Amino acid sequence: MNGPEITFEVAPELRLFVAHERRQGRTEVTTDGASTLGHVVESLGVPLTEAGQLLVDGAAVPASHIPGPGEFVQVGAVRRPQQVPGAPLRFLLDVHLGTLARRLRLLGVDAAYESEDIGDPALAALSARQKRVMLSRDRGLLRRREIWAGAYIYSDKPEEQLRDVLGRFAPALAPWTRCTACNGELTAADKDSVSSRLEQGTQAGYDVFAQCTACGRVYWRGAHHARLEAIVTDALREFGGTDGQAPTG
Repeated sequence: MNGPEITFEVAPELRLFVAHERRQGRTEVTTDGASTLGHVVESLGVPLTEAGQLLVDGAAVPASHIPGPGEFVQVGAVRRPQQVPGAPLRFLLDVHLGTLARRLRLLGVDAAYESEDIGDPALAALSARQKRVMLSRDRGLLRRREIWAGAYIYSDKPEEQLRDVLGRFAPALAPWTRCTACNGELTAADKDSVSSRLEQGTQAGYDVFAQCTACGRVYWRGAHHARLEAIVTDALREFGGTDGQAPTG
């Protein structure tokens, strides 16, 4: 680039995206004189999904703004909780976020998940078609123009990933109401109706069941319930929600 020179500063939360030499505060950037501010922001490494308010010399501007010589650009972080207008809040997670998808479903959050790598173009198209917020640690995927909305997952630890998503988007929580395997909705089921799907020990030891209306999987309060209950309790304590009572086995 050999056009106007601007001064550029990103919020501390976003500095992991930019080159090391640009992480200390204000830095000089030479633009081509034609690219939008949004393009400049992304060219420096910050996905637009993570950019909040854009300020030029203290005044808010859209991503379509063309930077001029000597302008001071500040890139803020996304304001939380983030509003996603235009459709019910639903998520789409890439192949690397399976544990996060299951934990979101455990809390009753609509979270579609691709267990196989279908490729960035297909994921972006699915996000647009179903109007789902794309969750990923792949910056390249989040830069695809066709995604409907997106968010970068900052941590590689499932516990921190869950807190990040819940804190950023504040989805309504309704634990024990969604299938952790396929994302379908759960409904109460009597023992007789699901007995053919149960092992003998389960039939003898449990009386309360739920079944997925989509894939037919049966749930009960089994050996893993205490661990799942802890995840639910912690989420409800910090983020609120409706404590559903469906079994979880």
